[in-house]
Amino acid sequence: MVSGRFVHLIETHGDEIVNRVIHEIRRLPEMAQIRALLEPELREWREDLIENLGHWLRTSNELDLAHQYEQRGRQRFEENIPLHECVHALCLVREKMVECVEEHIAAKDAMELYAEEELDRRLGRFFDLLIVHFVRGYEQALRRPLRAFSAGATSH
Repeated sequence: MVSGRFVHLIETHGDEIVNRVIHEIRRLPEMAQIRALLEPELREWREDLIENLGHWLRTSNELDLAHQYEQRGRQRFEENIPLHECVHALCLVREKMVECVEEHIAAKDAMELYAEEELDRRLGRFFDLLIVHFVRGYEQALRRPLRAFSAGATSH
């Protein structure tokens, strides 16, 4: 069971986590396209992902997650954001969540170390699933023009 205290810590430090992600995106030259997104849009991650983390980790509602992140994948494709930058940004969110927990928990006993390890494992599984659905939506949007072109080419 993931420590509710750690999840709550992440949820209440959403602004700090997003600020760190934005700082990292600005710092990395390979993140040039996603950097062009408006900061308010990047800050939506706080509401969508961080503030609802407990919900996403407690419930196994993969259909909601699939729908939401497939839509986001299609949206990023339409904004011409490279897929590798999108995936890298999502990995940064996860990384900054884990860093936040590590920094705010000073004295760690064996139970807290175990809970932190369990949180890291669950976050990894959650973000793997999120990224799969994001990539699926991105690929659907990528194939849409190809299908339209193929259909037009075969009708001639």
